[in-house]
This record gives sequence, structure tokens and C-alpha cells, in this order.
Amino acid sequence: MDKRTKVLVGLLKQLVSNLQGAPYPGEDFEPELYRIWYEHCQKSAVDCFEYLEANFEDEKKEFSKSLEKMFK
Repeated sequence: MDKRTKVLVGLLKQLVSNLQGAPYPGEDFEPELYRIWYEHCQKSAVDCFEYLEANFEDEKKEFSKSLEKMFK
């Protein structure tokens, strides 16, 4: 596995970890905890998208071509 793929895998693992830690909206649900969790998830998602955008340009072009074919 090359370096950029290893970095991407690490970012995706962090995103999944953040998503798994979602607060359960039970009786004692605290909106502040949800806000903090949501902010962590958003940051992880943005980090993943930015890394993909910067490091996987060729794959992005291929993906765009595939989408265009699907919606013709």
C-alpha cells in the first residue's frame, strides 16, 4: 500500500470511529454532547474529502466519467 493510501485509510478509520461514538438520544440526552460529536464528525469528513481531492485526482476524473455515464 502506498503512502497516500495509508494516510487515507487512517483518515477513514478516524471518521468511522467518530461516527460510532454517536450519543444516544435517550431521556437524559444532552444537546451539547450531540453538538460536540457532530463537530468532530464534520471535521473528520472534511479532512477525508480534502485529502481525496488533493491526492487522488486521477481517480476523481474516472469517478466523474462513471457518474456521467450513469445519468445519460
